[in-house]
Amino acid sequence: MTSERTIWQQLTLRGLGVIDSAELELSEGFTVITGETGAGKTMVVTALGLLRGDRADPGLVRRGADQARVEATIGVRAGAAAADAVENAGGRIDDDVVILGRILSAQGRSRAVAGGATVPAALLSEVTDELVAVHGQSDQHRLLRAAEQRAALDRFAGEPFAAAAAAYAPVHARWRAVERRLDELRTHAQERARELDVLRFGLDEVETVDPQAGEDEELKAEEGVLAHAESLARAADLAHGLLVGDAGPTAARTQIAEASAHLQDAAGHDPVLDALTERVLEVGILIDEVGADLGAYSGGVDLDPERLAALQDRRAALAALQRKYGPTLDDVLAWAEASAARLGELGNDDEAVASLVAEQQTLVPEVRRLAAEMSRLRTEAAVRLGELVDVELAQLSMPSAHLEASVTTSVDATPGPHGVDDVELLFSANSGMGLRPLHKGASGGELSRLMLALEVVLADRTTVPTLVFDEVDAGIGGKAAVEVGRRLARLAQHAQVIAVTHLPQVAAFADHHFVVSKDDDGTVTSSSVSEVAESGRVDELARMLAGQEESAAAQAHARELLDLARQGS
Repeated sequence: MTSERTIWQQLTLRGLGVIDSAELELSEGFTVITGETGAGKTMVVTALGLLRGDRADPGLVRRGADQARVEATIGVRAGAAAADAVENAGGRIDDDVVILGRILSAQGRSRAVAGGATVPAALLSEVTDELVAVHGQSDQHRLLRAAEQRAALDRFAGEPFAAAAAAYAPVHARWRAVERRLDELRTHAQERARELDVLRFGLDEVETVDPQAGEDEELKAEEGVLAHAESLARAADLAHGLLVGDAGPTAARTQIAEASAHLQDAAGHDPVLDALTERVLEVGILIDEVGADLGAYSGGVDLDPERLAALQDRRAALAALQRKYGPTLDDVLAWAEASAARLGELGNDDEAVASLVAEQQTLVPEVRRLAAEMSRLRTEAAVRLGELVDVELAQLSMPSAHLEASVTTSVDATPGPHGVDDVELLFSANSGMGLRPLHKGASGGELSRLMLALEVVLADRTTVPTLVFDEVDAGIGGKAAVEVGRRLARLAQHAQVIAVTHLPQVAAFADHHFVVSKDDDGTVTSSSVSEVAESGRVDELARMLAGQEESAAAQAHARELLDLARQGS
């Protein structure tokens, strides 16, 4: 085990069931949780279930408490999917540690927390799915799912299968893309033909009018002048006459000239008046200039009805395009550019289909060949998996039990992302019984031991860093119990293992030992959790063996069990 592995570091329970307050400092290796009957050992598993997003039951809140709280501190690898899920939900990962929590109120409300952020309970399931697998008699664990059974067999098949799958994946993905494209081209041929006609018609309309960028604004301005040419010329003439025309003494230029003459007669006596005289002279000059400009403007106004009619027709043609392809002229031009490109795509459909068909004919046999190689490797691995699990089951007091990894290959099936195989784990607990799916072929205790056997066989290829077993030893004892403990210890070489047990033969193999003890004051029952020091393990194992930790015989047997576990035999 390495310190870099993802592990559950701490589990805290407050007001959950019979647990008033408990804090478990978890470590790598094999941890067992034992205790008196009814002392609440499974509350630890219940707490893990809540952190995995299980339904919140207000009945789990300790009597007299307002709420129950469960919290876990988990070390996570940098870049792990669990860390990404927490951060995407607004939570924080500090020093490669994530804190998950679940709070249940006595009134039935619940709240989930990940990295300090309130999240949906479903997110806890997403986060913990890659962090822990719980095996219990009532737990619907991952290996009951068909996809997980296939994935487990594929992992067991090892590197040869991984290489075959890696070669298959891109070829299959490209083949499916070609299939989808061909289906689109063929299925929507009529729609594409109609689209082609619409685009051609529209582009012909635009090409006929041949609009230019900014043309509509220029034409609008010119039309405004031509449409009011007469009134513009008349206004300019009248203004010209009033300013500089030969209208007698009323012309502005005449009035300014007279005013300037009077002022000049008094010039030289007052600087202020002299300055005003200069300004009057400037006004006279300005009137002369404006008058000349007005005269030129009036003479230059174009009274051209034909040009006006042509402008109005052109603007009407542009407006028709804008109503269909606008709303602005720039939008019309952009539509024409995009439509021309789309027309090129649609016009090449026949060539595209021919090219895709040729590629399809190359890809299909390659996909089939690679899928067949995956089927071969799976079938070989399935035989080995069944044999190894059967050996483990025999050591777990199930000598007649048999597991078969069924690989059903259909040559006519459409290859999927994982090939053409249906994988199902089938199980028979006793001789003479037919093989059945896992969830139908085993009792709770048998299924738990089967899961343990599978986990042991798959140990060096497991992707889940923490495995929890809830009374996996139910219904067994003696040598079989020793074998359960030995296998859990072996499994702990590859993953963090936590087991709830009532058997001293299993507990003896643990690296860390927690005891749940019960206290009843006649009014309410409460339980506490404490870690057993190495020096106290003999007493606890003796209690589990004989109910009396002071018993010399039980103490001797406990030491014998510990020695056996330390020897690993």
